Amino acid sequence: MVYITSWDEFVERSVQLFRADPDSTRYVMKYRHCDGKLVLKVTDNRECLKFKTDQAQEAKKMEKLNNIFFTLMARGPEVDLSEVTGKEQTDVQPTKRGRGRKQ
Repeated sequence: MVYITSWDEFVERSVQLFRADPDSTRYVMKYRHCDGKLVLKVTDNRECLKFKTDQAQEAKKMEKLNNIFFTLMARGPEVDLSEVTGKEQTDVQPTKRGRGRKQ
């Protein structure tokens, strides 16, 4: 098992690992609340890549990685990842007014 310290390197190598063998590659997230640690693991039973952090800001990066893997799994490993922005394209709902007691 290899702990990779650089986030960009972890994402790049994880995508390469998935594209090499998409049928046997797994992506696992493990969060320990008592320690406040998040461990991400990508493996294909031959090579295992791990990234460990205790920073809350890494959660947004994890969300981007999830979007990358969802795109690769849904559209196939040959898809161009430049269109994956990592941001959810949900419509912003207006705030609901008029609910509750009038003052």
